Amino acid sequence: MKIVVYIVAVALGFLGLMFVIGAQGSVARFVVGAVLLVAAGVVIYMMRMQPKVVQTTNVQKIDLSGNVNLEKLTCQNCGAPLEKESIEVKAGAIFVHCPYCDTSYQIEEAPKW
Repeated sequence: MKIVVYIVAVALGFLGLMFVIGAQGSVARFVVGAVLLVAAGVVIYMMRMQPKVVQTTNVQKIDLSGNVNLEKLTCQNCGAPLEKESIEVKAGAIFVHCPYCDTSYQIEEAPKW
């Protein structure tokens, strides 16, 4: 997108320069050339003043209360042990992708009562 805008600005500047050079005493051509040169400058200025896109990363940390024993997480399909790289959170739900049998599923939390 930036390249197209800069090409348009260069084209406007070139046409403006041609009108200014070719004016030879004609005020109308000089005015058109000046307007085109100013338009090229404005296009370049506006393109440079656009805000930069900032990429943000959300990190979720879970604080567990009390004594918590870690269990080894295994695949529901093949029973292979899963590493932490196999787990990801999407839209607030926990998804598991097994690298051994290539299945993906959502972990459903059973109530403790």
